[in-house]
Amino acid sequence: MTFPLGALVTSSLLFLVAFSLPNVHSINSSWKHAAHNIIGPSNPISTPKHHRRSFLAGPWKKAQATFYEGGSGTFGGACGYEDVVKDGYGLDTVALSTVLFNKGLACGACYEIKCMDSPQGCKPGQPSLLVTATDLCPPNYALPSDNGGWCNPPREHFDLAKPAYEKIADCKAGIVSVQYRRVPCKRQGGIRFTITGNPYFNLIKVSNVGGSGDVVGVQVKGEGQLKWTDLKRNWGQRWETNAMLSGETLTFRVTTSDGRCTTSEAVAPKGWQFGQTFVGKNLA
Repeated sequence: MTFPLGALVTSSLLFLVAFSLPNVHSINSSWKHAAHNIIGPSNPISTPKHHRRSFLAGPWKKAQATFYEGGSGTFGGACGYEDVVKDGYGLDTVALSTVLFNKGLACGACYEIKCMDSPQGCKPGQPSLLVTATDLCPPNYALPSDNGGWCNPPREHFDLAKPAYEKIADCKAGIVSVQYRRVPCKRQGGIRFTITGNPYFNLIKVSNVGGSGDVVGVQVKGEGQLKWTDLKRNWGQRWETNAMLSGETLTFRVTTSDGRCTTSEAVAPKGWQFGQTFVGKNLA
């Protein structure tokens, strides 16, 4: 008996496929598992790196410092903190020059600042203080960098909240020379997540972060439909997502600039409301 060439080739191909794939179900399951972990914006980019050591203080550098007037409700403007006291920072805060502020990436970072302009403006004993970056000192290109345009690029400059400045220098001095370095942030209590917006646009304020203090990534997931979802930085330490968070018990994961992560499990209960603040797990 003879067979058409096409039928013979087709039969051979089917035989080869059947021979090389003896367990189609197991391969299909493996593919689904791989796809679940690789594909889709709802999966986490990073996982907690608990092996990383705590953030360490950096080297001392030279800069200058001034002060600006205001209060707890204005010292956190460019970073999205409505009230620096309620957000866990107190009044020991600072507005950074353009270079240091780095488009808001430095929000929440901590610095030790030591006054070095003695005896013209520094208080006795060359005092130092710890401050949190909560605002931007905008450039003033109408004035030279060494005479009024203190925060113009590429200067590294600290415009301290007046209550902080008064701890190290006399306000009559106006501007003083300082040494500064990045230091770990030591916070009281946990990271704070404030949820605002509406069911179709969620804006999360992340504050009171320990360790390096400056957040580079935020993720959220629910206990039901909402899988791990990456939030996008809106401005400062405000993070946004269009994912449907309402009606879900929310878990947040925060990643700081030194690569460390902390996960706050089920920190916002299922019945949470916009405008509420929830406290999660912090970094040391």
